[in-house]
Amino acid sequence: MADTTDLDLPDLNNGGGDTGPEDSGPAALPSQSLVDESIRTAVDLAPVYDVPVNISAVLGKTHIDVSSLLKLTSGSVLELDRKVGEAIDIYVNNRLVARGEVVVVDDRLGVTMTEIIKDGDSA
Repeated sequence: MADTTDLDLPDLNNGGGDTGPEDSGPAALPSQSLVDESIRTAVDLAPVYDVPVNISAVLGKTHIDVSSLLKLTSGSVLELDRKVGEAIDIYVNNRLVARGEVVVVDDRLGVTMTEIIKDGDSA
């Protein structure tokens, strides 16, 4: 008998498993119900496609006094808490969702996302 230690098979000798002969079929093929469910999920989300969101790409932050703020003029330089080439933070509705890099696209600035932030990873 072949060694099945790394296979996730039910123990049929002890009454385990809930499959019968009618359920035997190619296990490697995706179920049609899974495909139908993913299509149904996309259709269910359609009402939220037009909901506006606020996206911010933050290059860096700094803290200054109000007196220093009032002295700023065109051409003033603010020192930020980031270094050149360091990833920027991308916020959606004031929630950190990704990090990225600044890129130039057709003479405009853009952002390429390099890392998606999962819940709890934003520290």
